[in-house]
Amino acid sequence: LREATQRRLARFAQLRGKTTCTGEFWDVVVITAADKKQESAYQKQLSEKLRRKELPLGVDYRVFVDPPGQKIGNGGSTLHVLQCLEELYGDKWASLTIILIHSGGYSQRLPNASALGKIFTALPFGTPVYQMLELKLAMYIDFPTHMKPGILITCADDIELYSTSHQVIKFDKPGFTALAHPSDLTVGTTHGVFVLDPSSLSEEGELEYRFCHQFLHKPNIERMHQSGAVLVKRNVSQVNSEEHRHSKMDFEYVYTDSLFYIDHSIAKKLLAFYKQMETLCCEIDAYGDFLQALGPGATQDYIKNTANVTKEDSQLIEIKQKLFSLLKGTALNVIVLNNSRFYHIGTTKEYLFHFTFGSQLKLELGLKSNTFSIFPGKAENSDKSACIIQSIIDAGCSIAPGSVIEYSRLGPEVSVGTNSIVSGSCINSKADIPSNCFLGSLSVRINGNLMYVSMVFGVEDNLKKNVKHFSGIHSLQFFGVTLLQCLDLWDLKLSDQLFSGDKTSLGLWTARIFPICSTLSDSVRMSLKMLNAVQHKSAFKLNGFKLLSIEEMLFYKDVEDMLKFRQEIYKEISLQRQKEKSDL
Repeated sequence: LREATQRRLARFAQLRGKTTCTGEFWDVVVITAADKKQESAYQKQLSEKLRRKELPLGVDYRVFVDPPGQKIGNGGSTLHVLQCLEELYGDKWASLTIILIHSGGYSQRLPNASALGKIFTALPFGTPVYQMLELKLAMYIDFPTHMKPGILITCADDIELYSTSHQVIKFDKPGFTALAHPSDLTVGTTHGVFVLDPSSLSEEGELEYRFCHQFLHKPNIERMHQSGAVLVKRNVSQVNSEEHRHSKMDFEYVYTDSLFYIDHSIAKKLLAFYKQMETLCCEIDAYGDFLQALGPGATQDYIKNTANVTKEDSQLIEIKQKLFSLLKGTALNVIVLNNSRFYHIGTTKEYLFHFTFGSQLKLELGLKSNTFSIFPGKAENSDKSACIIQSIIDAGCSIAPGSVIEYSRLGPEVSVGTNSIVSGSCINSKADIPSNCFLGSLSVRINGNLMYVSMVFGVEDNLKKNVKHFSGIHSLQFFGVTLLQCLDLWDLKLSDQLFSGDKTSLGLWTARIFPICSTLSDSVRMSLKMLNAVQHKSAFKLNGFKLLSIEEMLFYKDVEDMLKFRQEIYKEISLQRQKEKSDL
């Protein structure tokens, strides 16, 4: 798996900065954005990457923003993209190979990706540093050559690694074609699960072409068993770590989903359906609502299940019903990758685990503990299980194992505890960042003035959780302490003014608790003081500051200034490296 992965990375590296030939790479790379602010941030970052020749050239890179108004989910976003493509390319789009990467979320579970986007999340390898966009394009480098015109649909925060023993993955069948990965049953409960047609079994190997009888979306284990999705590997060798004894056991598994492809005829069918609607006012899931309608075993049972939708709408069940009628009877082809792994990097927990403590992903991708950074060997702790990405760390700074520092400058009197994330920050005075802490800084522009604000949380805090009334506020926690207790310590009053946006959605995401400052380092200092007050149950008055919520930070964010800060770090590291080379 590592060998196959490294081959793909090497092939992509050869194409970076070069103009690609027809059929060698994607004709169009589409990234979705949630709103105009996000669209602008994505356009700027794409332009910068192309300027620095970090992507293959001669390709159409496009950012399409979701229509304003209610969230439409990745399914609604897919339909909207189809319309954008037709408007842009006319009849020509029928002959294009297109990759569509859904990146329109606000990344509430991994807030260092909130301001500049999940698809631009930095990874700890490569020079210049790879981001998720480059990795996704590298991992799918072989696909366009063996694909009929159509669209490959994927998400911004997952990674698929696979080996096929030099067999070619072909996307050339009509209808839908999905990749499938062997997973244990627990993983299946949070994914789509394929019930494969047993008669379609091809010769077993690393790559199999199968038909899907039925697709289950986030089923419970009982449902997997009942539907025939569960398979058994007989006599799998197990090692008991305590007794060091080998034993043979049966191992139950299912095949779970990742990305899927639609040919042009399906794209046209879905587009015609979208055009019939005047406006889409509900969340459609590209996996749950498209794939569950496919295959001969598809039933309508799922239509009334709206458990995974953030806001239920009267239109939703009607739309699901129409999609089911539209797609019923369509084949779902499955490409089974028996030697593959699916990784998700969408939460602080997953991010810290995969980037620090030697996960399989770290081994297979060749992730580094120090990537394109100035981090002197004499630094107090250059522990291999900390991860430094494009940052400048002073020799006196101490960083504990299990922490990730990205796009930051840390001075000599800074210490970072274990299991923490520091992103986009500048700390030039004495500072102790506790363990299990998330610290991320943003540039904001308010009434034409450039200011700075730093968000700070516990890595386990739930930023997605919200309550409808003040009576539920006691259930919100900041760094293990109830938000009500924190407000007392900060001398803030519970009122409508404390929260931004929708007053029936009160949570850490919309709480106005972060002080705006005139410098980046001051914003970090103030936010760490408010955290310190909570940890030590001591008072720190915030009522003298102008305060923002994270929701407002993203609204007022100044993308140019944040990218300028990263670029300054980049230049300084490049100069240092050139100097080191000339000294040698």
